[in-house]
Amino acid sequence: MRPLPPMLVVVLLWAAGLGAAAQFGKISILYEDLRASYGGNGEVALGLVVSIVGMVGLIFGTTAGLLVALIGPRRAIVAALAAGAAMSALQSLMPAYPLMLASRIIEGASHLSIVVVGPTMIAALAPEHRRPLAMTLWSSFFGVTYTILAVIGPHATPTGLFLGHAGYMAALAVILALTLPPDPRGQALPMGNLLSQHAAIYLSPRLAAPAMGFCCYTFLYVAVLTLLPPETPESHRALIAAGMPLVSIAVSLTLGVRLLGRMSAVRLVQAGYAVAIPGFLLLWLTWGQGAGMVAGGFLLSAALGIVQGASFASIPELNATPEDRARAAGAVAQLGNLGTTTGTPVLAALLASAGPTGLVVAAVILCGLGIAIHALQKARREAVPQ
Repeated sequence: MRPLPPMLVVVLLWAAGLGAAAQFGKISILYEDLRASYGGNGEVALGLVVSIVGMVGLIFGTTAGLLVALIGPRRAIVAALAAGAAMSALQSLMPAYPLMLASRIIEGASHLSIVVVGPTMIAALAPEHRRPLAMTLWSSFFGVTYTILAVIGPHATPTGLFLGHAGYMAALAVILALTLPPDPRGQALPMGNLLSQHAAIYLSPRLAAPAMGFCCYTFLYVAVLTLLPPETPESHRALIAAGMPLVSIAVSLTLGVRLLGRMSAVRLVQAGYAVAIPGFLLLWLTWGQGAGMVAGGFLLSAALGIVQGASFASIPELNATPEDRARAAGAVAQLGNLGTTTGTPVLAALLASAGPTGLVVAAVILCGLGIAIHALQKARREAVPQ
């Protein structure tokens, strides 16, 4: 079989990312339907069906980066897609709660493998002049998936959605098994002591920088998408809820890609955080006013969309080898899950106790932290060149 054009393989890997994002999204869309089957176990138990996939990434994200580097990205992503297909097929049977939860834990490992392999392989396969576009395309997989599910979800039954997802994942497992380049031969990466490997990653200003900057983004973005629409006047609520993720994706894939051709990904991450600050301030000044909140929400979404794409583009910019890129992608998965897990409850508590001022002050501090982290890591890289 003739090798596919590199950018077509990039699109196929992005399609695998859509399937990984749907491992979260399908449960979110079906949450009320699943209450009938599993609500008797309590709200915490029901919420765990959603969140346990992210918890796997939070605990094992960096370990997954090490394992991918050890076993090879092609084998890892094909196995992850096959496992994801099997778990969705099992879930279509609406099994007893313990079995459903076990399937979600396995799905968490599948999800984690895909989101580590995806950016690693894309960075290796994309031509250098197309790499910013390829990495930004990858960064859009969550937003695109949630938009698609928001359209088809209300018209799908739980069984139909689970089986559709299983078929999608199985098809991609076969396609990628046939089209991805074979894993490189050579000496396996020594795992050593996992604790020391984790320390080496987070002490490295090249391996850790993308993840540390990305954590601030996930802390803010998921929380803002969750908390802003209910606080917006009803006349503008649907517009801000649907528009913010679309603005983020559109700006990331257009202006973000263009800017990556003119400046470093690290500088662009800092610029995105800097532009998000006026968006949060506009939100604070116009709180309770529909048009003003939409304008502020759209501005900060556009800025954070640029942060999202540039954060993934910084992985290959800062790390030259596939092994280091896998480690960096694992750290991004780990700290990204930390941000998504903690951001919404923390900012919701601030909003409840201190009102919009508390939320906006925290958001501005997080944007400043995102800028400062990259400045500090840049200074460390210059002090100790690679």
